[in-house]
Amino acid sequence: MSDEHIERETLTWDGFGRATRDLAREIVAAGFEPEVVVAIARGGLLPAGAIAYGLGAKNCGAINMEFYTGIGTVLDAPEVLPPELDMNYLDGRRVLLVDDVADSGRTLKMAVEMLSEKGADVRSVTIYTKPSTIIQPDFAWKDTGLWIDFPWSAAGSVVEEDAGLAPSA
Repeated sequence: MSDEHIERETLTWDGFGRATRDLAREIVAAGFEPEVVVAIARGGLLPAGAIAYGLGAKNCGAINMEFYTGIGTVLDAPEVLPPELDMNYLDGRRVLLVDDVADSGRTLKMAVEMLSEKGADVRSVTIYTKPSTIIQPDFAWKDTGLWIDFPWSAAGSVVEEDAGLAPSA
């Protein structure tokens, strides 16, 4: 089956705004006040920024991880890529870990474990969760079993778009 025939969940920019505001309100209502917001890059970068603004949190960072290399194409295990986050800084701090989706959950689980092992008090949040995830985030906006088209990645890179190529991951 080609990629264009896969049923998809489409998140619009307006939907993204609603999702991140809803999640920020849910985090506030739960009483969690993060000292640091950490994105799982790349997919968690935009949600992390939006949620940090919603929470009034200014201290942000990112863990660069790769697992998905395309639609349904993954590495054997998630990999941490450079540049590295200053993990020693997180010791004893309340950290909100943000990603776009908990699909298999392997990346989220690995990141939660890494931060916890460094002494951080970690809560996780994703816009979406999938039924296949091995870890449920502490906060999530919506569950879906479909491939998700995010507004920041659905069109692929501008090089791919301008060349008329199908988007890669």
